[in-house]
This record gives sequence, structure tokens and C-alpha cells, in this order.
Amino acid sequence: MRRTKLVCTIGPASEDRLEELVAAGMDVARLNFSHGTPDEHARAAVKVRSASAAGERGIAILADLSGPKIRLGKLAEGMATLETGATFELRAKPWIGNSRAAGVSHRRLAQELQPGDRVLLADGAVELTVVSCDGERVITEVVRGGTVRSHAGVNVPSERLSGSALTRKDRADVPRLAQVGADYVAQSFVRRADDVRALRRLIGDGGLPIVAKIETRAAIDRFDEICDVADAVMIARGDMGVELPYEEVPIIQKQLVRRALDRGVPTIVATQMLESMIVSPRPTRAEASDVANAIFDGADAIMLSGETAIGAHPVLAAQAAIRICRLCEQQGSEYIARGAPARADTDAGALAFAATALAAAERDVAAIACYTRTGRTARILSSLRPRVPILAFSPDPSVVARLALVHGVEARGCVPPGEVEGRLGLMAWLLGEGPDLPAGAAVVLVASTATPGSGPNMLEVHRLPD
Repeated sequence: MRRTKLVCTIGPASEDRLEELVAAGMDVARLNFSHGTPDEHARAAVKVRSASAAGERGIAILADLSGPKIRLGKLAEGMATLETGATFELRAKPWIGNSRAAGVSHRRLAQELQPGDRVLLADGAVELTVVSCDGERVITEVVRGGTVRSHAGVNVPSERLSGSALTRKDRADVPRLAQVGADYVAQSFVRRADDVRALRRLIGDGGLPIVAKIETRAAIDRFDEICDVADAVMIARGDMGVELPYEEVPIIQKQLVRRALDRGVPTIVATQMLESMIVSPRPTRAEASDVANAIFDGADAIMLSGETAIGAHPVLAAQAAIRICRLCEQQGSEYIARGAPARADTDAGALAFAATALAAAERDVAAIACYTRTGRTARILSSLRPRVPILAFSPDPSVVARLALVHGVEARGCVPPGEVEGRLGLMAWLLGEGPDLPAGAAVVLVASTATPGSGPNMLEVHRLPD
């Protein structure tokens, strides 16, 4: 079983090919609220659920809020070429732009930037240096010229920006999360733990799990406190790579994935994984190595963005990512990061450690199975990175969907057992009915005989019939 999960961004190139993406191995479908309309997102979500049912695979939906991303306004011809050494103005009001000036979406930009600040357009395609600000205009010099399109991203030092990480659009989009049936919500441009807490209050107690996107220097500096309040993190290397020196990004990726894994927080590594496949049917060797490194770092999932949203080869891109995952896990397992330190301060932690140790010591153990109402037991097991797959049984369809993001977990729906003592028996019966495991193999069962919500308190080794 493949352990590393695949997130695919849904867009015009893939909306009508979702069954092919599910067959290729997509585990999570990302709906990017920065693009498209509410009706388009709702339509795509319905198609994801239909493709999931047709493929008999649980697919999670990740709704990605826009956040305070600054963008250029509309350009007169849809694009403009900026010449090195020229002057270019960023205007804090609606303006049909050209090669000399353009409007920006952030109205306070001229009050927040300072002379000498670096500004990057279109993920670094053009570099500007601020010369002066006069209240409504930012006067810049083009340090490195290039071509930009309407609504291209504008990256400025994150510490310059004031205001909340939740924009007016984000607040309007939160009620739509239920409408699209989201299983996770991603929060863009998180800078501190309070940003995540603010979204949590907006969603409400017991709401969707939050994926905090780490893409600014401020978020990196406060990474541990963000992990304490987020349900997962995304190492979003696009904006990170233009705010920080690009040579630092690979090291920061390794450090953050390791720190999250030690805390048992799932991670997604994202942006430009197979970028050339937007136009090419094959990835470059450097891109294959990039995907492999994320797997070796211990990431729970890798994410494709433009490759599947607008690319010419969305299914081939997903297949390429899956091929790399499988080969790395099968032939490069010794390079994959070790699991989190074992924590035996709770029954769940102690049992997870015992199950993982038993699977490591007994070579005929083919899987670890757990019964979980919330997904917590499966996530604890996953953080220890056992050598065998984790089969998680849950009566809650939302838990089954959410576990699609978690490393090494294959989640399956089941009916609740009639009695608490029946959970082990239910799992044993379900395992015997499934064709996935070899006859006669041993499976470590983790479950609870206590009241619901009390956590697991029993471990048993079950052998499948010959």
C-alpha cells in the first residue's frame, strides 16, 4: 500500500477527469477559493463525491481560503512586459494597468512599504525595489524585468503587512465550506497561532480541521506555536520561496516537516512539485528528485497545483507523482524519516507504541488495524510510521474522509458494533472479508472495550484464516 498521500488541485483541466484522477491515486481534492466562483466550486465538489463513489475510494475535499494575497489589477492587454531599469508604479486604487503602472488589491500598500523593500511579481518572474511611497502610489524600480499577467501575485515582506490573516472574502467563504462538503479548510498566509484561533472561532467548536499554510518568515519563526493549534500544516513553497532566499527553502522544508512529525501533526509539501508537466507529458529529473525528497523528509502528502488545475496533462501528472511515491517507498524505505518519538503518557500512546514495536519485531504482521470514532488513534499510529499499513475502521463517514490525508492510513467505513466488546470481533470479521491481506497473516488490532470517547485500551494479535 502506498503510504504518502496525493493532493490534486481541481480546475478547468481536471474537473471532467476526476474519475481518472481517483483511479490514478488522488487522495485529496483541493478546491482553490482564490480562483473560480462559488457555483463552480460547488459543481466540482459534487463531481469529486461522484468520482469517489464510482472508484470506491474515500477522497477528502480540502477547501483553500484565499487569504490576504495581494494581486495586480487588470492589465490593458491581459499582460505587460516590464523592462529592467524602468520605473513601475503600484497604485492603491482601481487602475487598468500597463507596462508603467498597475493597480493592486491591497489599499494600504503605499502606507506599509518602505524604500528599499523588495517586491516580487508573479512568483518572482519580475523583481522590483521600492524607491518611494506617496500615500496612494508605490514608486519602484524594475530590478529584473519580465512579463506579468492580469491578477498576478504581488509578494512583499510579510512583516510589513497589517491587518488580519482573514479577509472579508475569507469570512464570506466560510459558510460555503459546508455547501461544498469540505473535510479540511486551508488557511493562507498564517503568521501566528492567533490567526488559526481566529478561524477556529469563525468556524465554531467541533468544526472542520484547519490546515495552516506556512509561507511567510513570520510563520516559520512561530512554527511550533502554530502546530499547537492547527490540525495539519502545508509547507507552501511558492510564496515562501519568493519571500526567503530560494537556497534556504530545501533546508527549511526538511526542518519543518521533521518538527511537525515529532509533534504528530500531518504535513503537506506543496508548489511546483512537477511544474513542467503543466505543458510537458513527462517531469524533469530534478522534479522527480524534488518529489522524492518530500517523501524521504517524511511528509504525509505532496500536492499538485497548476499541474492538475490548468495543465495539459493532469492525469499523467498524478500518475507520475504516484509512480515516484511507490518506488521511493518500496526501494528507498531506508531513506524515509523515522517516526515521531514514542509517547507512553496516555493509553492511546502506549498502545500505539506497542503495536508499532510488535509490527517491527514480528515479520509476519501484515498490518495494524484500529477502530476509531474520531480518527485520533489512527493519527497517533501514523505519526510513529510503522513499517506496515494502518487499516482504520470508523462508523463516521467524515472521519473516513479526513483520514485520506494521513500518512500510511487506509480508512474504511463500518457499522458500529452492537456492544463495546464487539469492536475487536468486528475488525477481525472485516479483515477476513477483505482481499487485501495474505491468508494466514497476522494483524495487530487496537481498540477499546470502554465507553465511546475514552480511547483505546486493548491490543490483540489476530491471525487471518488460511
